[in-house]
Amino acid sequence: MILDMLTKDDLPLVLSDEVREAVETGQPVVALESTIITHGMPYPENVATARAVETTVLEHGAVPATIAIIGGRIHVGLGADMLEWLGSAVDVLKLSRADLAYAIAAGRHGSTTVAATMICARLAGIGVFATGGIGGVHRGVEQTMDISADLTEFTRTDVAVVCAGAKALLDLPRTLEYLETEGVPVVGFGTDVFPAFWSRDSGLPTPLRLDTPQAIADMIHMRRRLGLAGGVVVANPVPEADEIAAEQMAAYIAQAVADSKGISGKGLTPFLLGRILELTGGRSLQTNIALVHNNAALAARLAIALGQTP
Repeated sequence: MILDMLTKDDLPLVLSDEVREAVETGQPVVALESTIITHGMPYPENVATARAVETTVLEHGAVPATIAIIGGRIHVGLGADMLEWLGSAVDVLKLSRADLAYAIAAGRHGSTTVAATMICARLAGIGVFATGGIGGVHRGVEQTMDISADLTEFTRTDVAVVCAGAKALLDLPRTLEYLETEGVPVVGFGTDVFPAFWSRDSGLPTPLRLDTPQAIADMIHMRRRLGLAGGVVVANPVPEADEIAAEQMAAYIAQAVADSKGISGKGLTPFLLGRILELTGGRSLQTNIALVHNNAALAARLAIALGQTP
């Protein structure tokens, strides 16, 4: 792959001063995606949430590095002005592995999905990434073959992704089966059940369980010593006080899916999230914000633990 053969100096890779210093001095850094800003939440909640999540990372001892493609340049760490602009910008592409190089070569603006954020984080020397929920196998995959590139990225890119499981509107059993087939570790943080984004319990067992950031760091280092490629999914349940019960969410999701006829591809998930926001009267957004903060806090603790593990 071409990106693997390039050095940072060969790429339009722009690290903020804070991120550059942290990476060069071995301080803990947490990557943050930008799709949640451009396609995941409405303005101005998106910008306020992005800033607050960065603060959460800082408060837990790590340096935040929000990633986006601006004018064909990979920005790792966004200033306040750039973050504000991104929150209401138009013509911003939603980038994954397939179109990341296109956006950079063409000088476009783009927000990064889980897959693209993992790629960019690795290029910047960052090994931990906090997000809301990963993509996965979509319902009706038998007809659509719609499987998120997030899943294949875990087989290729050595970045630990802290999430609240996969988005509950997906086919969760098949998502877990896909990850198992590809040899991707799925670790439940302090839980034996796989979380379902807005809900703590999907009804599915989590393949692995570890109860401390240090234990997860030890596993990641062992994978590297064994020469095992790829990343790790760290499934962190939304705090109990903030969750929406799975049975409630099932009804909202069913209605949103029924309303999404004719919508496919990259437009499907944003539509479903927006429709669920309407159906829940805004409650799904509140839960989304709470789980992102929860994941950012754990990611910071994991980044610290990784730096302390020999």
